[in-house]
Amino acid sequence: MSGTKRWWLLVTVAVGLLLISVDMTVLYTALPTLTEQLHADASQKLWIINAYPLVMAGLLLGAGTLGDRVGHKHMFLAGLALFGVASSVAAFAPSAGVLIGARAFLAVGASAMMPATLSLIRTTFEDEHERNIAIGVWGTMSVIGTALGPILGGLLIEHFWWGSVFLINVPVVVLALIAGAVLAPSASGRSDKPWDFIASVQIMVGLVGLVYAVKEATKPGPDPLHIVMALLAAAAGFTLFVHRQRRRTHPLLDFVLLRDPRILSGMVAAALAMFATAGIQLVLTQRLQLVLDLTPLHAGLLVAAFAAGCLPSGAVAGSLVHRTGPRPLIAGGLLTGAAGVLLTLLLTPGVVPLVAVHPDHPGWIVPGLMVAGAGMGLAMTAASAAIMGNAPAHRAGMAASVEEVSYELGSLSGVAVLGSVLGALYTSTVHLPSGVPDTAQDSLDAARSTAADLPADRADPLLAAARNAFDHGYTLTLLITAAALIAGSVFTARRLAPPARAQVVPEKEPAA
Repeated sequence: MSGTKRWWLLVTVAVGLLLISVDMTVLYTALPTLTEQLHADASQKLWIINAYPLVMAGLLLGAGTLGDRVGHKHMFLAGLALFGVASSVAAFAPSAGVLIGARAFLAVGASAMMPATLSLIRTTFEDEHERNIAIGVWGTMSVIGTALGPILGGLLIEHFWWGSVFLINVPVVVLALIAGAVLAPSASGRSDKPWDFIASVQIMVGLVGLVYAVKEATKPGPDPLHIVMALLAAAAGFTLFVHRQRRRTHPLLDFVLLRDPRILSGMVAAALAMFATAGIQLVLTQRLQLVLDLTPLHAGLLVAAFAAGCLPSGAVAGSLVHRTGPRPLIAGGLLTGAAGVLLTLLLTPGVVPLVAVHPDHPGWIVPGLMVAGAGMGLAMTAASAAIMGNAPAHRAGMAASVEEVSYELGSLSGVAVLGSVLGALYTSTVHLPSGVPDTAQDSLDAARSTAADLPADRADPLLAAARNAFDHGYTLTLLITAAALIAGSVFTARRLAPPARAQVVPEKEPAA
């Protein structure tokens, strides 16, 4: 393929990835408005966010190997078409339940596209240096998409109804379909590679069970029976999946890949980077709107500082990784990200007021977010290069799926764990004034809704107590995020360390 066409293909698959990544976070700033208009409860709120990465993570492994079988161009175009249809359904969803279903359908299209985007890069860019640059662009677009989501959501909510955050996808899908049909190579897949749908179902059962258990355990008044049943379902799903993969000639996941420390470290780094990205953006955009009363657009613009830090560092990492290797970029990137998270916490207005000269100005979070974004850009780009650069060509689809499963599991766990911790700590620490309905204990959204129906002398103490409780959860979630990134930095630095050379002890000369 000619050089010009190669790079235009990169633009096309990057646009597809941008759509997928934007939809991961586009609802963060729209969530308060959407919750009010669809009358969604606290559990439905988290499922509206989590249905997308959950279904995607369950299908990605199967989608990667299916792409190896039918051809990655076909998978990319089919995924785009499904994504466009699902976006239209989501835009006009009449209830929270329909929206959750539409988000799951969106994930089906996204799971078909994602492995195809990286596989097309892997097979089209044969020169290692060019391929690393292309992967760097790919990884950067993923982070930019997640950072752009809150801005786009805020901008559209300011001027249109909440469904516009989905409808905006449709014209972009049409353009990407035309470009993909013209530019993507039409290489046929390998018909001898079977597609294991049963294994995809097994891993999805495991993921759903695990997420449900986390949500049930952290909600007010958890049901122990539901938690045990969910954990049993998760254990059964994961166990059956592992046993099935070990018996099959053509598994969805070849565990030999995981024995390579470079691939394993890349997976850990990708998962932790998305854990931090999704978790920070979810809790921060909610705090900016619900505690500081910023508009969705203002909140999204502030969170965009994350992308501003990520973009240059991702590009730099793509050009350096072939010379430095992944170790300093992954371990150093995760450590830098942890420093940025802690700086964001220290500079958040109203949380640690002694640090800031103007504690009421939300712009103080920008430096911390830029440092965190720079670290994530380094780590994610190097992680992508470590996974795809060390996987054999005939495993390109599988390797792409492994990487993207890592991203989606990271995002899923970030929202599920940090979102649940935030909600649980709010519920356990909020002290409602006397005479206030118990529904205000469910979430800060519920407290604000309750306060709107109360006179000022009762509403103000309620809002003060609710915001104070929310900040307890906000502080803990950012501390957990920083600790996870530090642990990941230590782990990857050790796993990627060159093996110690054995010391050669010289033999003693025989005595004369």
